[in-house]
Parts: sequence; structure tokens; C-alpha cells
Amino acid sequence: MYLTGIGDEAGACIDAQIKATTELGWKSIEGRNVQVGDFPKGNFHDVPDAAFDAVVAKLEEAGLGICCFGSTIGNWAKKITDPFEPTLEEVARAIPRMQRLGTKFIRIMSYAVREDSDDQMEAERFRRLREITQRFLDAGIQPVHENCMNYGGMSWRHALELLEHVPGLKWVWDTGNPIFNADRSKPKPWPRQDPMEFYQKVKPWIVHVHVKDCRWDEDKNDADYVYPGEGDGQVRPVLRDLLAGGYDGGISIEPHLAVVFHDASVTSDAGREYSTYVEYGRRLTRMVQEILTELKNPA
Repeated sequence: MYLTGIGDEAGACIDAQIKATTELGWKSIEGRNVQVGDFPKGNFHDVPDAAFDAVVAKLEEAGLGICCFGSTIGNWAKKITDPFEPTLEEVARAIPRMQRLGTKFIRIMSYAVREDSDDQMEAERFRRLREITQRFLDAGIQPVHENCMNYGGMSWRHALELLEHVPGLKWVWDTGNPIFNADRSKPKPWPRQDPMEFYQKVKPWIVHVHVKDCRWDEDKNDADYVYPGEGDGQVRPVLRDLLAGGYDGGISIEPHLAVVFHDASVTSDAGREYSTYVEYGRRLTRMVQEILTELKNPA
């Protein structure tokens, strides 16, 4: 087991991401968005070659790796009715960069939920995900699907259906996402998902974990993000269950306290982003150490 984090929540600049990771004593970053020099910010698989080269040089100098690409492939901003070719171009750009960095995992999704239709075009989603998954597997890379605002995140039933139809796909479990996602396998009005129920159903496929935590505010109709263990994401029980079973994958922080990746209206100054990220990492480290101690010395 190792601890890591989605680096752009510490800061867009690769220097801030490296500094935060080093301060926490971690050995790798989960790469999502990155900015270096005069180049504009972009996803790891989208920045220009010169920018990527500069990022690689800084990582090598710091002795850090990239454990996972947090790609935009099939994410909540992409529609299943969009042409497939741009997705395949993202895959083609990601593979050589991941191979150069020795990165094992790439986070993907299953396209946005069709809110204006009862037809989710499952057959087309499965077809695309099978091709995406196979291309990565052929390159020695493991794609991992996240339970987020996408088809596979609509409920645990949708997740299992996706896994059944896409051989070789694995799962990255996000502890916070069930809190603000409706369980669309149930009759309307949809209840919020049960995070422990969803986790238990996809547990056999989990090879990576995102830790965020939040509470649902009915008045605001939105989530309030908090430090790990302070919300309704069942962070401690999930991690305890995983570690008790010998889980040896990554546990990656995604605080959302200072910035929300999919909500551009949530912003903060760079200093607050950095300090919040480091504090979040420290709290998660303490939680994991406490769990390991409990498991080693049961009452």
C-alpha cells in the first residue's frame, strides 16, 4: 500500500505538486492537470511535448513517479453521442507518455449520463470502453474506471453491468462521489447512493482508491467537502476493510476543499490550495497509521 494524491489540487504548477508530495514524504503523484514554465495548464496527455518533457525532467530530478494518469477519457464532460475519434486520439497520446514514465494505471470513465433521455445507449458505451480498455491492456497499462458522474457511476448495478461487458477493466473507488450521486437503479425520486453498499459490490475490482469526503446539504442541493473521516463517505471503514484484506494499491487524496476539478466556480489562492492539500495528506496518513495499528493489535 502507498499514499499519493492528485497533484493539481496542491497547485497547477508541477513545482507545487512536487513540493507538496516531497513534504508529505510520498514517492509518487497521481497526474491530472499540470502546468510548467510558460506553457498553459493541461492534462498530462494533452500538454505539448516540450511541456511534458519539462515535467518529466522535474520529476526525475525530484525522484518522484506518476502512479496514475487522471485522464479526461470518457469523462463527465464527454457525451456518448460525440464522435469516438477524439477519444482514441487521447488514448494514443496517453500510451507513450505513460510508458515513458512507467505509469501503471490510467483513470477513465464511461461518458456523461444522458439526462434528457431514458436511453443511455449502453451498447455503444460498452463497445467504446472495450476498445479503449483493450488498447491500454495491449500496451501494458491498466485502465481503471471511477464511480463518478458517468454511466458506471449511476449505481452499483450500472457499475457491475459495465464491468461484465468490458473484460479487463478494473475500478478506482472514490469514497466521496456516492454522497452527491443519485442511485439511478431505484425508482424516482432517486435517493442518494449508499457508499458502503456500492463499495462492497465493486470491491473485487478495486485496484486504486480516491479519498474525498463530504456531506450532502439538502438546502443547497450540493455537497460540502470536509477532511477525511468527517463526512459521510465511510472513509475509515472502507480503508480498514481494504487494509484488513491485504490491499496493496494506491490511496490517493482528492481533497476538493480548496478547488473542485469539475466546478470552475470553486477557486482559491495558491497558498490555500497548497496548505489544504498538505494538511489533508497528513490527516489521511494519521488515519491509515491508526488503522494499521488497530489491525496489528486488535482489542
